[in-house]
Amino acid sequence: MQKYLLLPLFLLLAVGVSRGQLKNRDDINKQIKELKAEKSIFFEYEPARSSEAKIIAAGKEFSEAERKRAGVESMNFGLAFFFPCCAFKVAPQEILFTFRVESKKPRFAASHVWTATVGSETIDFGEARYAARAKDNMEYLNFKISRANLEKIARGTDVKFKLGETELNFTPEHLQLFANFLKVSDPASF
Repeated sequence: MQKYLLLPLFLLLAVGVSRGQLKNRDDINKQIKELKAEKSIFFEYEPARSSEAKIIAAGKEFSEAERKRAGVESMNFGLAFFFPCCAFKVAPQEILFTFRVESKKPRFAASHVWTATVGSETIDFGEARYAARAKDNMEYLNFKISRANLEKIARGTDVKFKLGETELNFTPEHLQLFANFLKVSDPASF
């Protein structure tokens, strides 16, 4: 008799454990709201365009002083990962990262290697997949970065980086965005 009473309990626990490993659109949107990140992290799914969903994070514009030092009109970045709609079970180990740069003349066409310094460690992300839209004065520097490296940056307090020949800094707000993105993109964090 005791076996028969334990079986439903075991099944209930198994369903609860497996449910905890799957993060769906409601979980994602709820966590974004709890993190107060609705203005910077977004869940997107457009069934008419694709069977994939995505989580996107949009970083705030770099400061005027940083932009002047880089010789650009505007500069920000975005992160994303794609997954089959509308839930995922495993945190992405590779994340798409794009710097979006507006300048009157191409600023990063000749040199677009990215390195970051976190504490005493330098992380080399390599060369960007570079794209430009001359008519819009836009440059896009696209990278695929590992989750482990993004975690290192998110845990940093004074993260400097070099993009091409330009040295810049991630702000505390940028670092918080990285930490929030990592939470939202991890089914175990909910």
